[in-house]
Parts: sequence; structure tokens; C-alpha cells
Amino acid sequence: MLTAANLEALQNLGLVQSVFSWRDLLAAAGLVLLSVTFILLYLRRNRKLLKDSRGLTVIAILYLAFLVGARLVVSQELVIAYVFPLAAFSLTVTALFGAEPALIATLPLSILVAYGLQDSSELTLYYILSSFFGVLTLGRGQRVMTFFWAGTVSALCGSLVAVIHHLPLTNVNWLEISVLVGAALLNGIASASLTVLLQFFLAQFLGLTTALQLMEISRPDHPLLQLILRNAPGTYQHSLQVANLAEQAAERIGADPILTRVGALYHDVGKVLNPMFYIENQVPGSPNPHDKLAPTASARIIIQHVIDGQELARKYRLPGRIRDFILEHHGTMLTSYQYAKALEAANGDESKVDQEQFRYPGPKPGSRETAILMLADGSEARVRAERPKDENEMRNVIRSVIENRVASGQLDDTNLTLRDLDQITDSFTTTLRGIYHPRIEYPKIEKHTAAQQVDTIPTLHTNNPSTEITTPSRADSPKTEPR
Repeated sequence: MLTAANLEALQNLGLVQSVFSWRDLLAAAGLVLLSVTFILLYLRRNRKLLKDSRGLTVIAILYLAFLVGARLVVSQELVIAYVFPLAAFSLTVTALFGAEPALIATLPLSILVAYGLQDSSELTLYYILSSFFGVLTLGRGQRVMTFFWAGTVSALCGSLVAVIHHLPLTNVNWLEISVLVGAALLNGIASASLTVLLQFFLAQFLGLTTALQLMEISRPDHPLLQLILRNAPGTYQHSLQVANLAEQAAERIGADPILTRVGALYHDVGKVLNPMFYIENQVPGSPNPHDKLAPTASARIIIQHVIDGQELARKYRLPGRIRDFILEHHGTMLTSYQYAKALEAANGDESKVDQEQFRYPGPKPGSRETAILMLADGSEARVRAERPKDENEMRNVIRSVIENRVASGQLDDTNLTLRDLDQITDSFTTTLRGIYHPRIEYPKIEKHTAAQQVDTIPTLHTNNPSTEITTPSRADSPKTEPR
């Protein structure tokens, strides 16, 4: 009598081969159809991903590669199936496109990989749970260690699945369970390592920007940031303040705060080639080189920092999304100071002044993140120049900057709502209030005679910074009659 063990032995020796009937093919086709329908229904809800043809192509290629690779490998034996790093697909999609697409794509992939195998229920549970736990642990993937933590959690989850599935059996084979646990641990390490490599090369090849890349290029020791710090220290400090301002606002309205911060750090990088033509790098009291230039020549130099910044970004291999911040942070606005000087020279006759000579090349901001940078850059500059006395004045200055950008059509290509703009105004006010808050003016210590000594009370800055409130000392205070 042919037993199950004998049949398995014959199959392993290649002496017996399974023959697929039309029912098997029909069932497999039905499962594939359900999987495709499931993904299409999700894409119908996720319009952003649906419009990203490049992203969809990458996900589809990864999906097919892991599906075909798994079907070729996992049909051999259970231990090999446990080692196959299917979780690497989920973690890679998470790093490139986010957790939600990864979770949705992992579910049908796990089912298709395990379908029709002898241990299909165990493998399906193993792949789904280990991948899901890894995705939820990875999050944004801002550190390399985060990937390995995700791989570790995925491995532990897979190990528990192996134990849970085999523990209720009548004859528990602890050696087999130990082997499967070891295979699951190896799977976690392999998945994390493969994910780090895949996300790095795919991001470079496709021009995508990952959180890991952003964290890497935001390090203060990055060569381009060091170049800004050495050649244009004022621009470096300005960029830091704008980065803080923009990051807080992005977080407030649900935009990408990391992308916004890193883009703000590099937005004025083009100024390093001519740093002394920008006010933040000029020594107080030194002559301004723009005073000796015609308005058109002055505007040409100012506008050039956008073009120079783009070239430097390419030279230092900054991601495409960061280059967008460099190009879009002024949009198609005018260099207002130079344009006003040109109008003054033309006695106010606008027909004698060509606006296009004073206009930034653009394009206008095309995302919420680059729009926030434009608003933060303008607000920080205005507040630094005007130094409003209180919070209400500061809020009015910020609101006027935002209204100017809206009126000139700079935000037309973004998805910012009026509510978003109100929240951005609140965020900017809170952050700038902390940066430009009034400071205590400490009194000068001078020698006085005992008869002339007074107590000095430090006061906040006012319009006259030397103003102090003084009170007579007890020795000189007028006596009051008791009532």
C-alpha cells in the first residue's frame, strides 16, 4: 500500500509528478483575478498612487519578481519556504511608498505564494503576519537600524507562527520547530539586508526620495552643507531658521515634515558662489555691492542663486525632490527691491520697466512642502527686517506675506486650503515668536555715591533700547505720613 510518506519520497526523487487538471488551473485563475480586483479597488481609493505611473511600475515589477522567485523556491520544502525573504518586498514598498500600499500588496502576494502547497495555511499565515509586523515596525525608515529592528520583529513573529502551528500536533517535533525558528530568524536578517539594498538602488535609479536618504543628507557634516557653512555662514543660519519654521508648519497641516526640513536646508545653496551679494552674509557697516549696480544687473545676480543652486544640487547628487525646493522657493515672483529701484529710476512709469528682467524663472511651487518653504522663507525675512513689537503685529506681517503669495498665484498648483493657510500662519507666529522674542536688557554696573545710589530694574526692549525704569533707593525715598 502506497503511504503518504512513500508518495513524498517518490516526489522528492522526481519519480512522481503532479498533473494539473483544468479545475486546478481554473481555481488558480480565479484566485489571481480576485487578487487583481482587490488591488484595483484599493487603487481606486488611492488616487495619488494611481497617478504615479512610475511608482506603480516599480511595485508591479517587485511584486512579480518576488512572486515568481517564491514559487520557484518554496515548493521544494518547508524550511526553504521559511527562509525565503518575502518580507523584503513589504519593507521595500514601505520605504519607497509608505506602509498602506505595502500592507495592501502583501496580502494577495502571500496568498498566491503559498497557494496549492502542502503547508499553504501555515505559510500564508507566516508570510502575512511576519510581513505586517515588519511594515508596522519600520514606519518611515529614518535610520538604518530601523530596518534591522523591523527584520528582527518580523523574524520573531515568524518564529511564533512556527511554534503556534506545530504545538497543537499530537507528536511535537521540537527539532523541526527549532529548525523552522532558525529559518525564520535568518529570514528576518535577509529581509532587512535586502530591503536596505533595494530601496537604496531603486531610489537612486528612479529618482525617488526615501526617509533614509533625507536623514543622510541632512547631517551637518554633509559636504554641501559644510560648503554653505564655510562660504556663506549667514545663509546657513537663515536656512536653519527657515527649516525649523517650515518643519513645524508641515507637521501642523499633515505634510511631510522631514522632506520640508531638508529641502529648506538646501533651498539657498546657490548663494555660496556669490555670498557677499546677499544681506545675511554682509558685515554690518560694510558697503552693499548692489548700491553700485544697475537694478537689472542687481536682479540678475539675485536670481542667479536659483540657477547656481540647481547646478550644485546636481553636482552633489541631491535627490530630485530636494532640487524642487531650490527651483520653486521663489516661484515666478519679482525681485521686489530691485524692481522698485528700477521704477524709481523710471519716475514710476511701469511701461519703461520690463518685469521679466526682475522675475524668477520658477516654476511655481508644485507641492504643499515647497509652498510651505516659500511662505516660511518670505515670512522669516520680513519678520527679521521689520522686527514687529508684539504677537499681533507679527501675525499681521506673516499674513500679509501669505496673502501676497496667494494674490500673485504662486500657490495655484498646490493643494493648500484656506484652513491650511490659517494653521500655517499660527505655526509661523508661534515659532517666530520664540526666535525673535524680546530680551531683558541688563543694566550697566556703575559706581555711585551712597547718597546718589539707585536701584535699576531691567526692562524689556522698547523702541528706545536704552530706556530703563529706575526707582529711588530707600535712603532717598520720600517719607509718607501714616494715615
